[in-house]
Amino acid sequence: MIASLLLVLGIYFGSGQMRHFDPALIAYTSAVVFATFGVTYRYSIWLQKPPTELYWRRGWQLFLRPSRLPANLLHLGMLFFKSMVLQTFIDRRSHSRWAAHFLMSWGCIAAVGVTFPLVFGWIHFEADPLDPAAYQAFVFGIKTGSFPAHSLVGWTTFHILDFCAIAVIVGMSLAMRRRVSDRGAMSLQSFSMDFLPLILLFTVSVTGLMLTVSSLWLHGYSYSFIAQIHAFSVILTLLYLPFGKFFHIFQRPAGLGVHFYKEEGKATEAALCARCGEEFTSKMHTEDMKTVLANLGMDYQFEDGTHYQDICPQCRRRMIAVNQLEAIGGPGFL
Repeated sequence: MIASLLLVLGIYFGSGQMRHFDPALIAYTSAVVFATFGVTYRYSIWLQKPPTELYWRRGWQLFLRPSRLPANLLHLGMLFFKSMVLQTFIDRRSHSRWAAHFLMSWGCIAAVGVTFPLVFGWIHFEADPLDPAAYQAFVFGIKTGSFPAHSLVGWTTFHILDFCAIAVIVGMSLAMRRRVSDRGAMSLQSFSMDFLPLILLFTVSVTGLMLTVSSLWLHGYSYSFIAQIHAFSVILTLLYLPFGKFFHIFQRPAGLGVHFYKEEGKATEAALCARCGEEFTSKMHTEDMKTVLANLGMDYQFEDGTHYQDICPQCRRRMIAVNQLEAIGGPGFL
């Protein structure tokens, strides 16, 4: 509720107390406010899960240490550029998968960066009183510049959403190709999590391009009908945002803290397996896992005081095999 209220207040004051807000866009605005409520609510619930809460809290503790803060800020910038801007972690899986994700993500991010300020009235354009063929751009009511309507800058400004739509369609085509041809993906995918997001993005992008086609080359033919379909698809996508696969857009940045957690684990004391004595992870990680399991009500402590988390994965597999062998009759059974 606080996040939604702050957004509403931001729209009210950012649009000059609604002077620059277009009432025709109220449906879009309402959908964004609802999506803000849903995303914030789900994010807060996600952070309350014991594993997520521990990573979140521990990540901030490690990041905000005064002695390491300057180096952490620099490292965070590098991680953000590689993981969020270039998205290299996807390229390691597949070049085509990276291209699909990169085009769709940045096409959507650029479109949101343009559309939301316009819908909220934070950015608006007015005809230049001294030159009717030029536009003045205003950000939060402050004039930031002007440009001729028929210049390259003007043409690019008015068609930037078309470029975004093309990028999303190309990326979506690559993703859909993988969905229908990759056997590994086909065995795990579902309609609601894998196909519905692509269909929504495709509908939004295609109808947006159709609006441009109608206005430029068809003399406005069926413009109102296309605009209604476009509005419906955009609103549906915004309402779907907190509940489907799109939610990972908001989860992914929090994952950057895991890098600091892993690096701290490498630099600190290692945990030794209670069975074979080999190093297998950090002491910090094993102790944190014990805390999480206790919070979940799971007791994995043995009678001798040893905890299941003190045993390395290889020895855990050996223990399972030994216990299964004993359960079916021992070595003599084989």
